[in-house]
Amino acid sequence: MGRLSINEPFEKLDSIDFQKLDWKVELSNNLNSLDKLSQYFPLSEEERLSMQDVLDRHPMNIPRYYLSLINADDPNDPVRKLAIPSVEELVVVGQMGETTGDPYGDDKHNKGNGILHKYPYSALVVATEYCSMYCRHCFRKRLVGLPGDKTVDNFQNAAKYIARHKEITNVIISGGDPMMLPTKVIAKMLEALKNIDHVNYVRIGTRTPVVYPLRYFDDELIEVLRDFNRHKTLYVPTHFNHANEITDISREAVRRIRSAGITVNNQTVFLKGVNDTVADLEDLMNGLVRIGVNPYYLYQCMPVARVRHHFQVPLKRGVDIVSEAKRRLDGYAKRFKFIMGHDIGKIEICGRKDDILVMSQIHSRPEHPEEASRILMGRLTENAGWLEDLDLMH
Repeated sequence: MGRLSINEPFEKLDSIDFQKLDWKVELSNNLNSLDKLSQYFPLSEEERLSMQDVLDRHPMNIPRYYLSLINADDPNDPVRKLAIPSVEELVVVGQMGETTGDPYGDDKHNKGNGILHKYPYSALVVATEYCSMYCRHCFRKRLVGLPGDKTVDNFQNAAKYIARHKEITNVIISGGDPMMLPTKVIAKMLEALKNIDHVNYVRIGTRTPVVYPLRYFDDELIEVLRDFNRHKTLYVPTHFNHANEITDISREAVRRIRSAGITVNNQTVFLKGVNDTVADLEDLMNGLVRIGVNPYYLYQCMPVARVRHHFQVPLKRGVDIVSEAKRRLDGYAKRFKFIMGHDIGKIEICGRKDDILVMSQIHSRPEHPEEASRILMGRLTENAGWLEDLDLMH
């Protein structure tokens, strides 16, 4: 990593061969307390108290592998911001506008037993609330890592719901991170979907190739994925946010997934202080296509409580950054769409003319099918970061 000074705990991380560790055993070494964190980052008593306030609301969970990517001498290191709790997470009001716990409308589309059915053709199954790492920008921050009743109790019942609804053409297994489930559980989930004819393909949404790539050095998992992909097309959407997350180990994890014939797509979140420069996006998208990952979505950071005010990029500035990055990128690297994942549906942010933001709605709620593919235009302000902040033109 080229660190500026000797930090003995980080030096020890550099000597670990993460490809050779048992992925289940290594989870016990995750940093999930202030005592463990202070072994790597000395904390004052004031810092411990304020950070504990954060952890009481939103737990911390950092794998040693992902921790090893941090430059400990750089307080603005992008990986550090994604992993380590900040007192900024206690801020609930600010110039960026209102926040919400459920910006995507999960609650109103919850069909029970972990099934979210927002669009007619897609069913999302929340398979677990556990992740190998709890990202500080998570839009399901109010759920992930905490006890709850939103996850699937019986995947067979979820599969029966999907089988009954013949309008469903694709299924997303999500969480939390479903790849952190035991391999046999993943196999049973996929088996339950294998013979539902109207389901064309299945996606397993996961950040493990980025934060916990050692999961993919389990040959049994790769074989389970390969076997299902022979019967029904399987995609793995993942979540690289910065070029520093693309390492030799993550590249090898992706290679192993692709060796099973599986397409890997990437969904980045646009985050202030992490990837909100033209160079950041250019390096990330070029790095993804270099390792065989397709840039798919760049999400505008949602107005999530305890996330928005320190991570959301104002749309006026953001759309200019994205436009310039796309100008520099080649055809495959610029294929991603700049997206607002709104309660009313997914909205592509196309560009701006002066203070007018041009958008296209690419998905809509079933009760408003006429909204799909419509063009939206809204007047920007300097701090507008979400659809409700815009003066929409009719």
